[in-house]
Parts: sequence; structure tokens; C-alpha cells
Amino acid sequence: MANLNTKAIAENTYDAIVIGSGISGGWAAKELTEKGIRTLVLERGRDVKHIVDYPTTHMNPWDMEHRGRLSHKIIEENPIGSKCYAFKEDAVHFFVKDKEHPYEQEKPFDWIKGYQVGGKSLLWARQVQRWSDFDFEGPVKDNFAVDWPIRYKDIAPWYSHVEKFAGISGNKDGLEELPDGEFLPPYELTKAELYFKDQVADKYEDRHVIVARCAHISKQQPIHAEQGRAQCQNRTICQRGCPYGGYFSSNSSTIPWAQKTGNMTLKPDSVVESLIYDEEKQKVTGVRVIDSITKEKTDYFARIVFVNASAINTNLILLNSKSERFPNGLGNDNGLLGKYVAFHNYRAKVQAEYNGLLDFTTDGKSPTSGYIPRFRNVRKQETDFLRGYASGLSANRSKVDNSEGIGTSLKENLLDLKLGPWRIGSHMMGETIPKESNFVSLDETKKDDWGIPLINISVDYDENDEKMIQDYFEQMTEMFENAGFTNITTHDSKQAPGLDIHEMGGVRMGKDPETSLLNEWNQLHTCKNVFVTDGACMTSTGTQNPSLTYMALTARAVDFAVQEMEKGNL
Repeated sequence: MANLNTKAIAENTYDAIVIGSGISGGWAAKELTEKGIRTLVLERGRDVKHIVDYPTTHMNPWDMEHRGRLSHKIIEENPIGSKCYAFKEDAVHFFVKDKEHPYEQEKPFDWIKGYQVGGKSLLWARQVQRWSDFDFEGPVKDNFAVDWPIRYKDIAPWYSHVEKFAGISGNKDGLEELPDGEFLPPYELTKAELYFKDQVADKYEDRHVIVARCAHISKQQPIHAEQGRAQCQNRTICQRGCPYGGYFSSNSSTIPWAQKTGNMTLKPDSVVESLIYDEEKQKVTGVRVIDSITKEKTDYFARIVFVNASAINTNLILLNSKSERFPNGLGNDNGLLGKYVAFHNYRAKVQAEYNGLLDFTTDGKSPTSGYIPRFRNVRKQETDFLRGYASGLSANRSKVDNSEGIGTSLKENLLDLKLGPWRIGSHMMGETIPKESNFVSLDETKKDDWGIPLINISVDYDENDEKMIQDYFEQMTEMFENAGFTNITTHDSKQAPGLDIHEMGGVRMGKDPETSLLNEWNQLHTCKNVFVTDGACMTSTGTQNPSLTYMALTARAVDFAVQEMEKGNL
């Protein structure tokens, strides 16, 4: 003890530490600081300030060197990141370079990463559908994974809490399988989408076409004005960062809100190596950090730690947090840390055309689209596969270019824009079953530039996923045919897991410390002052876009943690 710099320890001590500043980390920071908790937020990437650091947000295509496209060299150097739909010239700066952040793939996995303040909240698709008890009860009902320790009633108030602050556009649809939320006015479906909605309602009792709920301010409320956020301008170039704050991101919302309290210290360029476990106190006392630029190591200390580094990195940090008490990773008495990783199956698409409603087209842009909630195996088992899928839906008039002629006639033909039939597109969002054989682990020999073991990913599809794809093709084709759509085609992208960017699990919640890592409050069973509320905590995946659930779980866990701190239990 004589050699310890007690002054340095005091300067580096906080009430709470949050690892990660993305969607869940931003919410942890907001909730903790609002409650008066002195909080250190550690972000491994660079700082990105709202508005200031959105360099392309007001650019026109011709303002960019390659008109929005990327050079062959950049694509070649980023074979994984470049597969993402948002990896383009206007947003490439919000993605990591593949060479700088390698990982091992025991089985192909496209890990999309965005390391900066705000994380991937700058890049997400902003779809926010609530879970229902059909989802929380899924594992125990269908005998896979383990039972969730919570039900819809436990998280419903927290869904409302985050929805009001974030700003969620949606319609009250009254569906038991997709509960309604605290909605701003909904965006409209296109004429062809509305037509399909009516056709489905007429022919199927258990299938519904709705407008997808999205994290966009369709009508500004006082709470949004207080955040400095304005109504969405429907520009649909959200991946650049929105200077109006029209869509929810940590950068425009939770991080500035936390900063405003005076209780947050934000440290970018801080790569977390591990959590520090004190053998005598039998709890985590802090976090070991490596400066991403200087490689200097620093220890920070706190009473509680929220690990929100994104699912795979959260697993990595906990696996690398080894001690005499936890030789296989923090909280890993049962050997399940890193196992039962799952994702969403986005491989399947169905497309069609519709020659009706040709008196109509679309005007302007919409930040969302149609959505078909899961209808397979909801109230009873009706297929030879478990669980089911939701579907996205979009319909727009196609454009017909006329490039005939030369000179003046060619120019006139190109300017004389004509519209073709409606083009209908649907994509599948399938629930995958968490399995022990789908896991992440630390590589035994290879390390990154900061001396941290590389993560090895071994995740794959299974027979259940393949059967689900075929059912989606059959059912969506039937629904399109019943609506009178033509030229129906199906497509299986065969993409590797990961490109859905919905990786979940590895530090799953559950009731029993023998079969799970976290309890109903997202606490590690065997280390109560550590909380995990990002995708790593998920016991199963549902079919809904998961970010809203991460936000709600985070706010709920913070509320519990602060109460426990006040009682002296943490």
C-alpha cells in the first residue's frame, strides 16, 4: 500500500463507470447523472460532438469526391465493413477500418463496428418495436435457452419512459403481439402499402400490415425542445448524423443531457482492457483502461460499473477480466460466458410489381416503412420450426428512363421522367435460437494493437433458420399473389451472420446462477456491482429490432442500482 499514489486514486474515483457511449451506454449515463451519480463514461473511439462533427450532413452528392460512392481501394481494404448498407462516402468516417480492428472468425461472421462517442447510434436503422410476453415467454414455452427472469409488465413502464424522451413515431395498432407505446404521430404508408394492408386484413385474421414505429420526432414535444432537438426533416440521410436531432442518437440526446447535469466525465480514446476485481472486497472496484493513442494504462475506480460496450465487446471485456476468484472471466462460474450468442436472420427477401393504383405515386421521403409483426407460431405451434419472423415492407413507383436519341432529343427524353409500376419489397427478420455451439471466446495467441486478446467468433445458421426462410418465401409469395402482385421473385443473400447488426447474448439474463450470468436487474449473479444492459444481456432475440429493449432495460437497471447504492447494498 505504501507505493500507491492515493491522490491519483482519488482523482480517478467516481460513483459509477459506464463502458461505452452507444445507445445503451448513453442511456446509462443519462439516468445515472440525472440521479446525482458522478459518472465516468469511457469510449474506446474518438469524440464526436453533435452537429460539430457531422462533416457531410449538408453535402450534396456533387460536393463529395466520388458522388457518394466509395473507391474500389476502400472497399477492398474493408471487405467486412463495406457490406453494410450505410458504408458509403457520406458515412464511412463513422465505421472502423477492418485492418485496424481485426478479429478471428471460426465461422464467417460480419461484425460491423462503429467506434466513436455515440457508437452505432449514429448509424442505426431507428426501428423501435416493443417486445410482448409472446417474446419473453418464448424460451420456456418452446423449451430453448432459459426462462427470462422478467415479463412484459416489468419492462412496460420503462419502454414508456424511454419512448417519451427519445421521440417515437407510431400508430396505436392494438396488437397483443406488438404492444403499443408512447407515440408521436405516425408516418403514412404509401398507396400501394395501404392497398396491401387492406388485402391482408381481408384474407388473414392473424396477419397485420402496420407502419413501422421509428425513433423520429414527427411532432416536437417540450421534452425534445429541451434537448435542443427539432422535428425530423425527412431527409433520410440519417447515417451522416442529423444536425436537427430529428432522430434519436446518443450524440444528440442522452450524452448532451448527461453532460448538462455536471455529473458526467466523458473520456474518448479509452480502450477498456478489463474490470478490476478485489479479492478481499469480493467485488469489482474499477476498470483498467488503455489510451488508444498513447497506449498508456490508467485505472479508474467506482462503486458500480455498467458494461455497455456492445454485445461482442462486452463479452470480450468480461472474458478478459480474469482474477484468482474468476480465472475464466468475470462472473463465469458456470462456464457460460460468451455462449448462447444469437442474432437476427436477414437473409431472405421477396420482391414484386403491381400495375394498379397508377394514378398515384409518392411525394417526399419517409424515414420508415411498412411492417408485418410475427404471425407464425405466436399462439400455437403450427410449423416444423420454432418461433418465427417479422417482415419489413416497402412500395414505391419505379422510374422509367428514356435514353433514346442524341443531342436535344436525348436531353428532352431524359428530362421527361415517366413512372413505371409499383415495386414492392419485403425482407425477413427471423428469430434465431440461442445455442451453446454459437459462442465467442478469446484467442489464445493473437492480440490487438493494445495487447488485448482478439475475440474469436463461432456463430452460424442452423436447420431451424433454413426452414424459416423457406416458410417466409412461401407465405410472403402467397400474400403477394393474393394481392394481385406480379413478377414475384425470392432471393436468399446467403450473407453471414452479423450483417443484421443485431448480435445478442453471451451474458444472458436468467433466474438461476447455474444457467445464466445476470439476474432480473441485469446484475452479474456473482458480482453484484456490475451491470450489463446492452445486447449481451439478451436471453433470446425475438423478431423486433432490439435497441428499444436495450434502452428500457438500461433505464430500469440504473433505477435499481441507484436505489441499492442509497441503501448501502452496493
